[in-house]
Amino acid sequence: MARELNFGLWYDFRNPGRKVSNETLYQQNLEQIAWAEELGFGSVWLTEHHFVEDGYTPSPLVLAAAIGQRTTNMRIGTNLMLLPLADPVRLAEDAAALSILTGGRFDLGVGIGYRQLEFDYFGRKLSHRPSLMEEGIEIIRQAWSGQPVSLQGKRFNIDGLTVAPQPAVAPRLLMGGMAEPAIMRAARIGDGFLSTGGIGHDIYVEALAGAGKAPEDGAIFAGHWGVIAPDPEREAAAMGEYALYQTNAYVSWGAFGPPEQTPLFPDAASALRDGLYEMHDADSAVTALTDLLQAYPQIRDVHFWAQFPGEPVDAGSRRIEYMASQVLPKVRQNLA
Repeated sequence: MARELNFGLWYDFRNPGRKVSNETLYQQNLEQIAWAEELGFGSVWLTEHHFVEDGYTPSPLVLAAAIGQRTTNMRIGTNLMLLPLADPVRLAEDAAALSILTGGRFDLGVGIGYRQLEFDYFGRKLSHRPSLMEEGIEIIRQAWSGQPVSLQGKRFNIDGLTVAPQPAVAPRLLMGGMAEPAIMRAARIGDGFLSTGGIGHDIYVEALAGAGKAPEDGAIFAGHWGVIAPDPEREAAAMGEYALYQTNAYVSWGAFGPPEQTPLFPDAASALRDGLYEMHDADSAVTALTDLLQAYPQIRDVHFWAQFPGEPVDAGSRRIEYMASQVLPKVRQNLA
């Protein structure tokens, strides 16, 4: 059986400094996504945060619906949405509608979250995240089953609630995280694992066995921080400030540990060198991706940031075209 494998693009729709209007940015990104599908990219991924001055996507499902109307075959997923902040019934309803609208092309990826500000506003406690995740996953699965939803839990009490319409194709329910408990949870109750920067692949594969699953039962959807361009040094000089902005925002929010214990990167060079980024030209990218995909046959998707916060869309488009012509066909040939 041929291996299921997509290459995709990752979007956060951030607009620091408002160099263009939000309306222009959204339209440019939608046009870029439709064009990327024509080039052979098979997936697009959206992410979620709230209360960010630069407009970091707070409404990925709305964007997913717009993308669904601009594309034909491309899979559309979230990497990721913050399930503990959501009403899981409402999220299940919206995801079902997306599956119906897109002919079953939507995948719902969720994670546990970490920003105190978001939890404070939405009235949730960080300490409740594990139970909010576990119960939320159970509610969503029941909601898509066509049967009434019933759950008596720590966080939710639902007694025979009818949720409709039922999608003909239930979205894959993917789970992400960088901490070991989150990765093990993905192996145990998820339809796949959303990785970030290659973190956790080994843990996930080992956890499959602990969950009573065979290695081939696993599925990894890899958010890759590779930057692929003909001249990586020149590209680093051009996009380094945007990478620094991106990485330091995540550090300051607590993505990599308590912010008071995790120092910011002092400059672009250190962010690119010591962060999650990988700088490649076509040849080194082909080698690195081939090695990654051969080492982990569980990988079903590898997706790259289309462009970095504040970077012109045209800069991302140049890398997208370069990958489509010089990298992805060779990787597929190597795997075949």
